[in-house]
Amino acid sequence: MNNFSDIVAFVRVVEAHSFVAAAQTLGMSPSAISKAVSRLEERLGARLLNRTTRSLSLTDVGLNYYERCRDALEQLDQAENEVSEARGVPRGRLRVDMPVSLGRRLIVPALPRFLLQHPELSVQVSMNDRLVDLVQEGIDAGLRVGNLGDSSLVARRVGRLRGVTCASPEFIERMGVPRTPEDLAPEHCIAMFKAGNHQVRDWLFRKDGVEHTVRPTAPLQFSDPEAAVIAAVAGAGFVRTLDFTVEAQIAAGLLVPVLEDWNEGAWWPVSVVYPHHRQPTAKIRAFVDFVSTLFPQETTDAAPAREAAPPFSMMRTRSAPSAASRRTRTSPARQ
Repeated sequence: MNNFSDIVAFVRVVEAHSFVAAAQTLGMSPSAISKAVSRLEERLGARLLNRTTRSLSLTDVGLNYYERCRDALEQLDQAENEVSEARGVPRGRLRVDMPVSLGRRLIVPALPRFLLQHPELSVQVSMNDRLVDLVQEGIDAGLRVGNLGDSSLVARRVGRLRGVTCASPEFIERMGVPRTPEDLAPEHCIAMFKAGNHQVRDWLFRKDGVEHTVRPTAPLQFSDPEAAVIAAVAGAGFVRTLDFTVEAQIAAGLLVPVLEDWNEGAWWPVSVVYPHHRQPTAKIRAFVDFVSTLFPQETTDAAPAREAAPPFSMMRTRSAPSAASRRTRTSPARQ
């Protein structure tokens, strides 16, 4: 079949809804992808895609052809995976998705070591602070931070991250050291929000079974945790984020942690998730084993995944309560 690469290009365009995105996935130029699809249509004598300047859509013929080609490519992938499993050697391309800050700070710096351990693997990394549809975007596995909601994904716990609240020494000297969360003025707390809906994340504190929630209202608000940390270093207010984003700043004395005794249960699980219909292939197992060495450990048992509801801006969160703050008696926090 001398048009195999054209078929692959067509399938990736449909999956990505874009010639540009498909080109990035395949390591080709958008014009080369467009020519591949045109060649395929010419050979078949049928139009597969309706193209406009704003969108792409499948024709009726194209939809049927796409479904057949997609199934065939999945079977080829499975056949390759079975060969790899028989050899017991991770090989081929591993496509993974992860949150931006987590990827930049913890995962990406460790990937060269991962590739040295598995020389027959290549890794394609996408980084997003949105929940990605792994199946639709052709991704083998994703990293998720926080408790997971019900979904068709399978999750393997690889570790956990701790939350921390801090501010610059100058800001603390000017405003005073908060002894309880009630001492935190909301206007002094740098807000984090989800880029999609601009919903501000509440800060939840726990100590001895007591909860207190603060809704930040500082003039500066961010969807990117690293930008919020930069603002905190500059004296914009208190920031609440995951520990790995502020380790260097705390070590350098640029930020000072506060309310550490109110961090009871302030740990968020980190999981690798993958589609339920896919077996944990050698390359996925290798990735899970490697990533688990990068975090403080909990369990790595497989479990049905749940959609992420992690802290701060790493992913989407549950809807925030209406009150700016509240204090209630509750049971000890769950992991």
